[in-house]
Order: sequence, then C-alpha cells, then structure tokens
Amino acid sequence: MTIRVLIADDQQLVRTGFQMILDAQPDMEVVAAVADGAEAVSEARRLRPDVCLLDIRMPKLDGIEVTRALAGPGVENPLRVVIVTTFDLDEYVYGALRSGATGFLLKDSGPTLLIEAVRAAAAGDALVSPSVTIRLLQHLAQPRRTVPAMNDPLTDRELDVVRLVARGRTNQEVAAELFVSLSTVKTHLGSIQAKLGVRNRVEIAAWAWESGVVS
Repeated sequence: MTIRVLIADDQQLVRTGFQMILDAQPDMEVVAAVADGAEAVSEARRLRPDVCLLDIRMPKLDGIEVTRALAGPGVENPLRVVIVTTFDLDEYVYGALRSGATGFLLKDSGPTLLIEAVRAAAAGDALVSPSVTIRLLQHLAQPRRTVPAMNDPLTDRELDVVRLVARGRTNQEVAAELFVSLSTVKTHLGSIQAKLGVRNRVEIAAWAWESGVVS
C-alpha cells in the first residue's frame, strides 16, 4: 500500500528535499507540495492524503491553524498530521500537538527520521525519536504536583504503559519491558485513551508530563 503524503512548507528547498526523500521510497508518494497554510488546508481536503507533513511557520495560516482545521477536535474524519519544527524557535508546536497532530520531527533530523515519522503516522502511531519526545515535552509541559482525579482512574499497569509512552518507547519496546504481548499493550493504550479522553500517544505523553506521572 502506498502512503500518500502532502508537504506544506514555505521554503522551496525544504519542500523539494522532503519530496525527493519520500518519493524515493517504494511505499510513498508525494501528492502535493504547497507553500502556505491556506493551500495546505485546501489541497488536504481535496486529496485526502494519508499523512500531512506541515511546517509550523507558514504564510496565511500557520501550522497550528492548519492542524486544527484538518485534525482538531470536532473535525469529521481527521487527517494525520506530522508537524515539522526547529524546536528552539517553535515552542508553540506543543499547541499543534494538542490541536490534533499525531507527531513531530525536527527539520534537521535527516532522511531516516523523516521516513520513520511518516510511516508511523500512516500506521496510526506517533513515534519519533525518544530524545526528541522527551526534550519537547519537558520543555513545554507545566507539571503539576498531583495527578488530576478521574472518574475511572488508571490502573498501575496502565500507568506503567503511560510512563514508557511518555519516554518515547514503541509498542514493541513497551511489551518487552513489561513482559507482555503486543496485543496487550494495544489493549492498554485503548483503555488509557478512553479514560483520559485523548486520541493518540502524543496526547498520552503530554498528559503524563503535565500531571507529573513522569518527571
């Protein structure tokens, strides 16, 4: 199955570079490469790509606004969005993740991580480099001293899964560290998302850092 990708970045060199990398993969096809946020929304709605790769800073609409339009709360059939950031300058990328983005990567991460991030998003995952996940969430989260009360609290094992997800572990790595099957991990993740009212593992990780479950 071919992963159809839309690229939105106001720098032509970035667009061209990303497109060359992704089109060279046997399972990927760039269906659009646009230079501003408004065109990104229009083309994404028209083409319905499997993954939208968005710059955080663009003319007309920025990455947060585009993410909210394509994947935000209340959007019917939301698209999968991966935000591209320079990290040091784009601290508000956290807002994009909370607005529905399923992952992020740094512009200088290199071809391997770009390909990995697109494949992860297409598979419904949000995995990127653990070090990037931890650095961003540590930098942007505002930890509280106590975990917010929930009507249906997380079990101890679910909290174990949350801590590992917040540290960037893959499902396979979570299964290995907890000595459980991959299907059990997926079951735990489904339960965690339902209890927390979140849609993906990025939001699980954000909740973990905000609530002080990890530090």
